[in-house]
Amino acid sequence: MKRLIFGLLLTALVLPLLMQLAPLEILKLKTFDALVTEQEPSGYFVTIDLDEEFIEQEGGWPLPRQRLAEIHISLLEAGALGVGYALSFPQADRMGGDLQFADALSYSPSVLAMFENDNGSFPPVVGTVVLGSDEGGGYLARGVIENIEILKKNSAQGIASAPTDVDGLVRQIPLLLRTPEGFAPSFALEILKILAGQATYIIKMNDNGMEEVTVKSLPSIAVDNLGRKWVSYVNTPTTDLLDPQVKDKFVIIGTSGGGIMPQVPTSQGLKYPHHVQTALVESLLLENSPRIPNWYLGAEVAILLFFVSCIWLLTSKLSMSLGLVLTISSLFVLGWSGVWLIQAGILLDVTWSLIASFITASVSYYLKFREQYKLRQQIRDQFKTYLSPEYVDMIIKDPDLMKLGGERKEMSFLFMDIVGFTPVAEAYKDNPEDLVDLINDFLDRMTKILLAEGATIDKYMGDCIMAWWNYPIPCEDHRTKALLAGKAIEAEAKLIAEEYQAKGLPIIAVGTGISSGNAIVGGMGSELRMDLSVIGDAVNLGARLEGQTRNYDADTLFPYETIKGVEGMTFHYVDEIQVKGKEEKIEIYTYRS
Repeated sequence: MKRLIFGLLLTALVLPLLMQLAPLEILKLKTFDALVTEQEPSGYFVTIDLDEEFIEQEGGWPLPRQRLAEIHISLLEAGALGVGYALSFPQADRMGGDLQFADALSYSPSVLAMFENDNGSFPPVVGTVVLGSDEGGGYLARGVIENIEILKKNSAQGIASAPTDVDGLVRQIPLLLRTPEGFAPSFALEILKILAGQATYIIKMNDNGMEEVTVKSLPSIAVDNLGRKWVSYVNTPTTDLLDPQVKDKFVIIGTSGGGIMPQVPTSQGLKYPHHVQTALVESLLLENSPRIPNWYLGAEVAILLFFVSCIWLLTSKLSMSLGLVLTISSLFVLGWSGVWLIQAGILLDVTWSLIASFITASVSYYLKFREQYKLRQQIRDQFKTYLSPEYVDMIIKDPDLMKLGGERKEMSFLFMDIVGFTPVAEAYKDNPEDLVDLINDFLDRMTKILLAEGATIDKYMGDCIMAWWNYPIPCEDHRTKALLAGKAIEAEAKLIAEEYQAKGLPIIAVGTGISSGNAIVGGMGSELRMDLSVIGDAVNLGARLEGQTRNYDADTLFPYETIKGVEGMTFHYVDEIQVKGKEEKIEIYTYRS
């Protein structure tokens, strides 16, 4: 049953991961947001924001292209390596400044943005070298709005794409977008290409899609199968046009003017497109820049299967306390590993594995608690009349004592029976209810004596009691305990006889046989019904000695084996007898009167 439950549980936990259900994906992304560490900027870029105040000073938007040309030249004169405009210019300038702006763009590496549109129009493809099988992998472009021809001739273009994740936030941006004719670069990647002075991208593909994008002279950029790169937001320096600090920097210009460029929802809040594109180009140069590896799903499934299986074994096979300690330790290791991986730039999610492990531990502990509860109830029901409550609690703490199977133990046994009870029963033949009450009172008084000496009462057989010592409760002085119990039974029997005589009942006596030796003891029966029982010569000897008390002037008989090594008590030799089932005669003793 447990294997079936575990199989169903494992399936229920793995399927949401394999299906990449939206709630799990959102949880994963939120985890990445919380744990991705902020890194230092590369030092190659600076941003300029054409804000609302600046636009008002310039007379409104759009700015004349002649004015943009002046800004461009001033930045170059201040030492800028080049300028990227996170802006598009799809229409001619109404002021006629396109030629001046185009000339200015030609003086330095320049990149203009294109924005996606569902118009089905695509930009010219760029030079790419594809390594591996190109089976249509990559992020599909929907169409773009291009810049006017005169500006395209003197600058590069890149798509300022910002697709959202399942929760509506921008975190991953494709570096190259697939068009019907080939690949078109992103705005950020095109900036890197022109800074490196290259004309070609190298794309490494595998069966799942893209794997790496490389610009010669720069390190390869690992991407996911759609060619996306995780955006790591850094504090790129900003400057202004009054005192531009742009020496040896590539400048990225955008606007935050109201109603001009829509803000982009990101994990860091709403940001303008030029901030998002700057963050992307910074991420491309950062060491340990966060990335989701193409093998992430297989790794996440493997992690879940490993930890869920381990925790199931720990919680089901070990004790609850030890299992709990190891489970908590395992969850700590899993959580710490997940944090370390993410902060090292490998975006593998262990959040669901943590949740799945917790669910597994909860289910396992519930089943274990339920099983142990049933076992405790079984133990209480079976032993509550045989053992003292504290001894029952000891057995409950060690339920293994109740498992089927026996073990060899050195024990002491006591058999007690009423001698002369038939006349008493005859006296109550017309009132059997009172006879039962009389027997129950007798057995109750004898039981209290036995329990006080730590005995396990095996069974009641009419007016006979069978008890033993040293199982399941360890008792090193079991011989002494049994002999003390026998002596106390003799004294209690005399009191009962006096009470019977006072009631006009026939006089009774008690015969007790005590023996010690090795026996096989344990749970015997079946899985459906099990009883604690003992078998062995010592058991039989105790029963035989109880029967022999009728042949001697002694209420209690026991062999030398029982009194061997017992201190603080004196005994009287009775006889040497042949017991059925024994080839050798044995010496029997009783208490010294």
